[in-house]
Amino acid sequence: MTQPQKDRPWLFRTYAGHSTAAASNALYRSNLEKGQTGLSVAFDLPTQTGYDSDHVLARGEVGKVGVPVAHLGDMRALFDRIPLDQMNTSMTINATAPWLLALYIAVAEEQGADIAALQGTVQNDLVKEYLSRGTYICPPKPSLRMITDVAAWTRVHLPKWNPMNVCSYHLQEAGATPEQELAFALATAIAVLDDLQGKVDAADFPEMVGRISFFVNAGIRFVTEMCKMRAFVELWDEITADRYGVEDPKYRRFRYGVQVNSLGLTEQQPENNVYRILLEMLAVTLSKNARARAVQLPAWNEALGLPRPWDQQWSLRMQQILAYETDLLEFGDLFDGNPAVTAKVETLKAGARAELAQIDAMGGAMESIDHMKRQLVEANAARIARIETGETTVIGVNRYTGAEPSPLTAGDAILTADPQAEADQIARLADWRASRDEAAVQAALSDLHRAAADGSNIMPPSIAAAKAGATTGEWAEVIRQTFGHYRGPTGVSDAPSNRTEGLDDIRAAVDAVSARLGRRLKLLIAKPGLDGHSNGAEQIAARARDSGMDFRYHGIRLTPADIVDAVAQEEPHVLGLSILSGSHLPLIEDVTDRLRAAGLGHVPVIAGGIIPEDDADRLRAMGVARVYTPKDFELNRIMFDIVDLAAPRDVAAE
Repeated sequence: MTQPQKDRPWLFRTYAGHSTAAASNALYRSNLEKGQTGLSVAFDLPTQTGYDSDHVLARGEVGKVGVPVAHLGDMRALFDRIPLDQMNTSMTINATAPWLLALYIAVAEEQGADIAALQGTVQNDLVKEYLSRGTYICPPKPSLRMITDVAAWTRVHLPKWNPMNVCSYHLQEAGATPEQELAFALATAIAVLDDLQGKVDAADFPEMVGRISFFVNAGIRFVTEMCKMRAFVELWDEITADRYGVEDPKYRRFRYGVQVNSLGLTEQQPENNVYRILLEMLAVTLSKNARARAVQLPAWNEALGLPRPWDQQWSLRMQQILAYETDLLEFGDLFDGNPAVTAKVETLKAGARAELAQIDAMGGAMESIDHMKRQLVEANAARIARIETGETTVIGVNRYTGAEPSPLTAGDAILTADPQAEADQIARLADWRASRDEAAVQAALSDLHRAAADGSNIMPPSIAAAKAGATTGEWAEVIRQTFGHYRGPTGVSDAPSNRTEGLDDIRAAVDAVSARLGRRLKLLIAKPGLDGHSNGAEQIAARARDSGMDFRYHGIRLTPADIVDAVAQEEPHVLGLSILSGSHLPLIEDVTDRLRAAGLGHVPVIAGGIIPEDDADRLRAMGVARVYTPKDFELNRIMFDIVDLAAPRDVAAE
């Protein structure tokens, strides 16, 4: 009997990078030896936001959520002994995407590679940065210009490269419904393609449509998520054919990679996360006609901290077992003709079209940032409320909370970042600056400024600056000086939501304490450092608003000095600090030291983030009044804590 022809499996990736380029390189080579078939590079926050490792805003952030790449030497070390012309590399980089691609090209040329053979992706999606992740630099219009500069340049020089990876992943993390995730991502792609039409010949445009890829999220409702992916496929085919007139089906194909949902990973009973990850992976692999081109899975313990190599290996093995041990790849699409699937797909498409029509009426994605951000914040508030009330069940969190102690969390269950890595990185950066040809660097940066100002393509002078020895911070500073800084919307409106369930008691408590204080209880929420994961801060702000507090939330990316100045000016009763990047210890210590020096040490400080218990103890020893982690999902309880901290001692909340 003839054996059925198997499909090729998707690319197996692990999103990885930490501490230093050399340490990350060792991890990459180890993962490739274990059977990983592509690389997915995580960059640290200074690299993502365009600051050198020794900048004041980079303090505590270097090497924490990814690898620091400050110059050509770092990129060279990152890919040492990894032949780039044989690798498929995804770089999760957005605001500094032209620069990191320039460094990648420079290293490939040093290796002797034909750059036309390079395969991979730069994410290069700034809309989702404004909406959900926060690593933007410039306003929307110049950001769009740089996205399409990269795309137009790669068409000529890197024909196998994906110049833009529309990222809906963080939209779901920020609370997007499936319809919003579909619509906001597709609106972003439309904005990019509309602009790109003016930069490439009409004959080449269909091919460029085919080079746009997507990066999506797959949540726990895996049937809905699978239907969402089928809806993506059908809507993209519809848009590329009807709006852009692309006739060749291969250029209308929806190509995507996926990271399954980290939002649903729980600190409580973290072993349950293994099942969640597996089920979420099925959403993007079971349906052949909507199967991901590349899959990367989080590790079971990411709600606790940085995963170890063994944890990442466990997630890689999950992919390999599905691809190589099961018979999934021997069959056609399992869901074609299924009436329940067809009906759900049509419902999702109708909802997405309605959202797209509203965005289009506002002038497109670049003109609708405020609207989309508000929609996400309110959708996330509704999601959290459903968990609080038990309408949405999360095992181990709001149901079946009793459990045996997990042997997986015994001992060191997470990777501890090298405390010396930041100092080592800064020392290497100083050596790099001292050894380069400074005149050549300045000349290259002048050429970069000229190109940015006169509308020339940003890639050639970026590559020249990379080769000359310029740094990430220097490249980004030219961009800032040319295009200006930008502060995205917070999405938290001053008007309270219509939700009232469960709020009567907390509103009464806020009113009572405010009366005794002589003014409305005020909460100041701040995000020190470069962490742009603002979902938690936004939800605390929204719940404080709905509880009747006077709240202030100024958004992301503040220095400790900025925060202390805000405390002096705003005179809050409580200061809340939110950090999810792992830099909580140095940044919160800096804030609390400055508060005391300014005579503001009496203001209670609360902190939230992915904070191991040992670190929480250290924060409390610094004087932090309350520490919250992902297990603290009951926002009303946090509100009562704030009332208690703000109240004069004789009226402290029970």
